[in-house]
Amino acid sequence: MGRGFGIAAAVDNETVKIVARAAEEAGYSSFWVNDTPGADGLDCLSAAASVTERVKLGVGVIPIGRRPAADIVADVQRYDLPQDRLWLGIGSPGPQGALANAQEAMTTLHSNLDCAIILAALGPRMVELSGEQADGVLLNWITPAYGATSRERIEEAARAAGRDTPLIMSYVRAGILPEAEDEILVQASRYDSIPAYNAHFGRQGVEAHLTVLRGKQATVLQAGIEEYEAVLDEAVVRAITPDDEPETILRLLDACRPGGSAA
Repeated sequence: MGRGFGIAAAVDNETVKIVARAAEEAGYSSFWVNDTPGADGLDCLSAAASVTERVKLGVGVIPIGRRPAADIVADVQRYDLPQDRLWLGIGSPGPQGALANAQEAMTTLHSNLDCAIILAALGPRMVELSGEQADGVLLNWITPAYGATSRERIEEAARAAGRDTPLIMSYVRAGILPEAEDEILVQASRYDSIPAYNAHFGRQGVEAHLTVLRGKQATVLQAGIEEYEAVLDEAVVRAITPDDEPETILRLLDACRPGGSAA
């Protein structure tokens, strides 16, 4: 069981370096960034790699519809990312051809890279595919109960495919109150407006914002993270902060650090 820390790739690379170094020093097992049209997650991980030695480096996730697998291979090599530490997350949005595209991309990536390939999964069939073929699965915007249900599905798919269960991970969005509440609601509303995520929340029977951990005290956040850790191999604290200043992010990083007490 591990605990990661993740931020948006939209911050500058100096902030990435500060937070990645702090995450490693605080005992987090992984450091993550996302990937968006205006912010290259692999470039951010290159910055993080330059100031760390042990922490796993995750990108969650690169949409293969925007960046094909062959381009991802070239970028991993161009940035000279440490593949023994790289958790390369990919996503295959639907509705048409999502599963086949994910399978093809994983084949290409496994053939050309020596890193773990992590598949983002929302729908039940993509969750099963992660159990059948991926090195790991990255869930997102879930409750602990849904994490437990997803784990059962992944384990069953892996058994049926005759392979070991992949790493089961999830972003666990978290923020410190009261400062982060407005941003939590903004982000939750944004994701809820996306049809695939709206269906995802419907399957869970929960409003989007209620999957986010928030509290005024570190003990509240720690207790919430521990609920996720009971059903995940890696719970990745995904920072929601009122701004992108390093000091603000580091305050949350410290509140959620591994080994912190929930008592």
